[in-house]
Order: sequence, then structure tokens, then C-alpha cells
Amino acid sequence: MTSLQASTQAQLRQFIEQIERLEEEKKAIGSDIKDKFAEAKAIGFDVKAMRKIIQLRKKSQDERQEEEGILEVYMHALGMLIDPPEEAAVNAFMEAAE
Repeated sequence: MTSLQASTQAQLRQFIEQIERLEEEKKAIGSDIKDKFAEAKAIGFDVKAMRKIIQLRKKSQDERQEEEGILEVYMHALGMLIDPPEEAAVNAFMEAAE
């Protein structure tokens, strides 16, 4: 097995230590987020809806419309919607399929 030069070993150790610190920060931030959701739930907000809104806010309006259109087409195909999907939804589905 080949050993690493001292400078390479030091560089590797530095990367590992930095990643470990970042992992600890990520864990702390995750805990803070969990606490914030618990606080919101305690005063009556629907956490599931909040998570969905956060997920949607990460997407562009075009991405959201395309996703909603495809969902509408699928729901109609499964009998979950009575009205046929809007033409825009069908077009979004066809574009996504290409």
C-alpha cells in the first residue's frame, strides 16, 4: 500500500475535519428547523402544508405549472377529477413526455 506524502496527508486531514464541522453545523441547523416547525404547530399551523409551500417556493412558476398540469392529467385519467384537464395541462404533459 502506498503512503501519502506529509503535505497530502495534512491536506486530507484538513478536508476531513472541515467536512466533519460542516456535518455538525448541518445537524444543528436541522434541529433548529425541527424546532421551528414544532413552534409553528404549537400555535396551530399545519406543518404538512408549510412543508409543501416551502417545496413549491423552491420551484419556478413554470415548473410549478408544469407539475400541476401533469398532476391534473393523471388525476383525470384515474377518475379523480370530473372535469377534463385544461388544454394547457395537456400541453404541459405532452411537452414533458418529449
